[in-house]
Amino acid sequence: MTYESIGDSMKAMKDRIFDVVMPLLPKNELSHWVGRLVHKPLPSVVGRKSVEWFAKYYQINMQEAEYPIDHYKTIGELFTRRLKPGARPIEEGIVHPADSLITEAGPIRDNTLIQAKGKTYTVPELLRSEGFNDAFDGGSFLTYYLCPTDYHRVHSPVDGEIIFSCHIPGLLWPVNAWSVQSISNLFGVNERIVVIFQTPKGKAALVMVAATNVGNMKMCFDENLNSSHRQGERRVRDKGYNPPIPMKAGDEVGVFHMGSTVVMLFEKGMLEDTDLDSLRQRHVKMGRRLS
Repeated sequence: MTYESIGDSMKAMKDRIFDVVMPLLPKNELSHWVGRLVHKPLPSVVGRKSVEWFAKYYQINMQEAEYPIDHYKTIGELFTRRLKPGARPIEEGIVHPADSLITEAGPIRDNTLIQAKGKTYTVPELLRSEGFNDAFDGGSFLTYYLCPTDYHRVHSPVDGEIIFSCHIPGLLWPVNAWSVQSISNLFGVNERIVVIFQTPKGKAALVMVAATNVGNMKMCFDENLNSSHRQGERRVRDKGYNPPIPMKAGDEVGVFHMGSTVVMLFEKGMLEDTDLDSLRQRHVKMGRRLS
């Protein structure tokens, strides 16, 4: 038996375990308690060691963090850290909104996006916003996956104005490779927050998708726009902004309290000169030029 066949067998076993266990887990309740745990101050020595362990295990670059590691009293504080000024220079044009891996990118045809090979979902399923469900057909999309190593604040990819937002309660499936391949309409069933930008070149939608252990998202431009921990909350909350909220590329939009996914949609013509195929499976940094 070769190393490759052993690896394939282990992956298949892991996938079978996920197939059985994940549907049975109380993912929303689990995420709520994990969130409380990672933000709960621990006795000084235990708290310091847990933060140091987390930074070392996930190889977090503390040289670019806003403060030294002993400033962060909980794993949650470290996870939501800001960076030193200048750590992410903002380039010209449309930029990447987050440190992440681009897992999918491509054109939006017939209002359909690619989740993974053999799996698709639609813009209306993702946005749930009547006024914008058809705005992005013929445009482009990118899916950004944030792992625990990454910086977890999300920034505006464009110069423009925020004209609309929507909080959509939902499930908290993980957003790892297994879920992307196994859960139909994953990004359309998980809890998420939609932010719509108007720019001189067209509209852009930034969708922050929650996941297992990531049930807490906070927006910086609207203190009332946050994810909900109320059990059984099913009400979609949307809001138009009049006057709109001005944003520059690189301005902070929101923060994940653990790792998750951002889906970006761009109206037709905004990324027409961008080679989206070349971006797939590429690690990117917030603020680097997309188009």
